[in-house]
Amino acid sequence: RYLLICLSNFLGIENLPCELQRNFTLMRDLDNRTEEKKGEIDKLAEEYIANVVNLASVQRVEHLQKIQNAYSKCKEFSDDKVQLAMQTYEMVDKHIRRLDADLARFENELKGKLEVSGYESPEARGLKKADSRGLREKRVSRGRGRKKLKEKTPSDVLDMPVDPNEPTYCLCHQVSYGEMIGCDNPDCPIEWFHFACVDLATKPKGKWFCPRCTQDRKKK
Repeated sequence: RYLLICLSNFLGIENLPCELQRNFTLMRDLDNRTEEKKGEIDKLAEEYIANVVNLASVQRVEHLQKIQNAYSKCKEFSDDKVQLAMQTYEMVDKHIRRLDADLARFENELKGKLEVSGYESPEARGLKKADSRGLREKRVSRGRGRKKLKEKTPSDVLDMPVDPNEPTYCLCHQVSYGEMIGCDNPDCPIEWFHFACVDLATKPKGKWFCPRCTQDRKKK
């Protein structure tokens, strides 16, 4: 439906050059008439200057009035030309805005049809793959020691360049590496700890609380 609207509007735009040609012809005609009036003004001015001494007072007024009328006519022609120029601009702008609106509707309708048919453009598939890969990498980096692709030692971590976006854990405020244990206090601000930092060699049985939460529990 929108395609037909776009085509119909495009067919209407075929008349645009004729309309522009008409307006430009009128503006050129106004320019010619203005030039003629300017020549008439120059001629009247020369006559007035040459004969002003011999002219009676009434004749001087009449001559100056002719010059004034010619100037007024020139201004009228100029105003008409400005109005024609504004009309031409608005005419072109109206067609451009109509084409933009029709094109936007056509693109939305085409996008809706593609979504209904389940079609995915290569760009959309590429974005989905990139998002999926980034999500997997983020999950691996936030594994917190539960699943280790390659175990890191503290010295390895300290030698690695620091990623400002990678989260830190434990009392040492380092990234996840090696064996880690989670505090069973759901409100623990740190949550995960390296075995070495909390003097653990193996995972303890039952619930385990970090040193900070243990002290807080004793205070209560």
